[in-house]
Amino acid sequence: MKQPLLALGKSMLGSLRDLAPIILVVAFFQFAVLRQPLPNVYDLGIGVIFVVLGLTFFIYGLEMGLFPIGQSLANAFARKGSVFWLLAFSFALGFGTTIAEPALIAVSAEAAEVAAGGGMIEDTAAARTSYAGGLRYVVAFSVGLAIVLGVLRILKGWPIHLMIVIGYCLVVVMTTIAPKEIIGIAYDSGGVTTSTITVPLVTALGVGLASSIKGRNPMLDGFGLIAFASLSPMIFVMAYGMVV
Repeated sequence: MKQPLLALGKSMLGSLRDLAPIILVVAFFQFAVLRQPLPNVYDLGIGVIFVVLGLTFFIYGLEMGLFPIGQSLANAFARKGSVFWLLAFSFALGFGTTIAEPALIAVSAEAAEVAAGGGMIEDTAAARTSYAGGLRYVVAFSVGLAIVLGVLRILKGWPIHLMIVIGYCLVVVMTTIAPKEIIGIAYDSGGVTTSTITVPLVTALGVGLASSIKGRNPMLDGFGLIAFASLSPMIFVMAYGMVV
């Protein structure tokens, strides 16, 4: 019982240390530059406490649950020796975690509202829901394929820098021909896919897989999956914009 509490306490201290620079910056500009008192001090204090607690439990939960389960699943699939099921699991993991991303849900809904206001789609609830849903599924599908590609890179030992260069060259080319209205959404989609749910599980998958394969270095080969997860939505969302 003492060890989990001690670990939780260390996680809370780490959260306070990480948040301290933000608090100091806000306080400096509020008091030294604006020279105004903090509004709603009580609410702000309660909010900071909730942020510290939320960040603490989130980090502690990642270390306790998500990272170990991602690594154990990768180890199990590597021992099983079935490339098909490993790739199927990788796609399902990328697709499922992306669909559940709160940031992607918010961005998709906002994009649908803007598209309806700009006359790109009908200004109805059904049209907005369809547009937002289509955008989410396109991004989730692209991330699933990106994780499959990243897993194949680990298995085959392909150079990550060459694959990233090729991917961004494709992004630049598509940026010149895609509709202007979709380019910003496409670039933002690459960012929202690397948020609270996707990153821990995908990173754990890569590190666990690299640790299970002889001749692979977890530090050199285990990371890099998130780069593909950020890159592929830009390409697919711009293609989605061309079609829709």
